[in-house]
Amino acid sequence: MTRYLWLMIGLSILVALLFVASLLVGPAKIPPLISLSALIGGDAGPLTLVMREIRLPRALLGIMVGASLGLCGAAMQGYLRNPLAEPGLIGVSGSAALGAVIAIQTGLTAAFALALPLAALAGAATSVALLFVLAGPRGGSLTLILAGIAISALAGAFTALVLNLSPNPFATTEIVFWMMGSLADRSFLHVALALPFIVLGMALLLPLARGLDTLTLGEDAAAALGTHLLRLRLMLISGVAAMVGAATAVAGTVGFVGLVVPHLLRRAVGAQPGKLLAASALGGAAMVLAADIAVRLILPGRDLKLGVLTAIVGAPLFLHLVYRTRRDQG
Repeated sequence: MTRYLWLMIGLSILVALLFVASLLVGPAKIPPLISLSALIGGDAGPLTLVMREIRLPRALLGIMVGASLGLCGAAMQGYLRNPLAEPGLIGVSGSAALGAVIAIQTGLTAAFALALPLAALAGAATSVALLFVLAGPRGGSLTLILAGIAISALAGAFTALVLNLSPNPFATTEIVFWMMGSLADRSFLHVALALPFIVLGMALLLPLARGLDTLTLGEDAAAALGTHLLRLRLMLISGVAAMVGAATAVAGTVGFVGLVVPHLLRRAVGAQPGKLLAASALGGAAMVLAADIAVRLILPGRDLKLGVLTAIVGAPLFLHLVYRTRRDQG
């Protein structure tokens, strides 16, 4: 078998093991066989409720959020031909966070359970509309980056404004904790809300593998080889927006996954952007699952946030990768 196939099998096994571990890790010290029996058999009373309504949706969201961020990071880096690109570059995550912040501040979350993720999705959709207006249907990569940075900065400014003018300290605290990112206290309602957008995003991004491979030769060469650049761009933006918007809506801001995971796997796939897409989806799922397990083990008595841990681990790792890349090029 090829090296790439072995990589995909290894990542799939790793994700499966981490998924099972996520189901078994919790504040209650329950033997694994009893936990799995309660999950599958469904006749263990409160334990079955914990396994099916708390741990299972949390583990599923870990896979969904991680796969979304990893896949989008690889797609953005392949399209822009820039290893520093990440999913939030086009402003979707910041706009989704702004929508969620407005929902919390206005009290909609207290009146309607799904107000927060729905408002976040509305914010993501608004950012995509603005992106198409600012960048235009035929704008180049530089125009796309500048428009995304502008939208992200504007969303960040409005989020800071809401926090600054908030008269309710409880709402402010809730906003701050939500923006740190977490998979705790999520249910199958969140899974059902995010799943269609994530599936849609995968359906749009995974077929772009060949187009991203041709882009490594430059846009003119890619067009000469039959790549429809406008269609590729529209599919990329729509797919990234759907997946990142859904992930942010249900988990808050979880950084560095889409930036670090493609870097870790790029050499293993031979620096081919097309092959990196599926590998980064699995790698992202593994990273988020591992981080979510870690937040439950490191400080079990405190609510350590997922986004905080990914940033603490991801930032030094990314700096090491940058240093290694510079050393190899030198």
